[in-house]
Amino acid sequence: MLKTVIMMLLAVTAGTVGDILLTKGMKELGDLSAMNLRGILSAAFQALTSPKLIFGTAMLAVFFFLWLAVLSWEDLSVALPMQALNYVLVAFLSQYFLGEVVTPMRWAGTVLVCIGVILITKSSSG
Repeated sequence: MLKTVIMMLLAVTAGTVGDILLTKGMKELGDLSAMNLRGILSAAFQALTSPKLIFGTAMLAVFFFLWLAVLSWEDLSVALPMQALNYVLVAFLSQYFLGEVVTPMRWAGTVLVCIGVILITKSSSG
């Protein structure tokens, strides 16, 4: 179980960092839904050369391969709920890096998710 927890912490961290970088990169490109076709094509080219988007995609690839490794030895019913730990990281990192406001209600939900993950993890080791 320790191997699973460590790998999932690494995977969730990589995935969350990837999501934060993709969000920052896409916010810099602008709202695609407000663009015409020429604007979307220009944004697509910029996306292919944006360091934030490239590194964010690489971090999501790291997440994916760590996830595949975990699935090779752990029950899905244990591993998948551990991915919910990204909610905790996203809440913290979104506030710090993206300037998002995380309300007390959202923090309460995040705490409940953590409690659920702990319960699922404990139930598989006993």
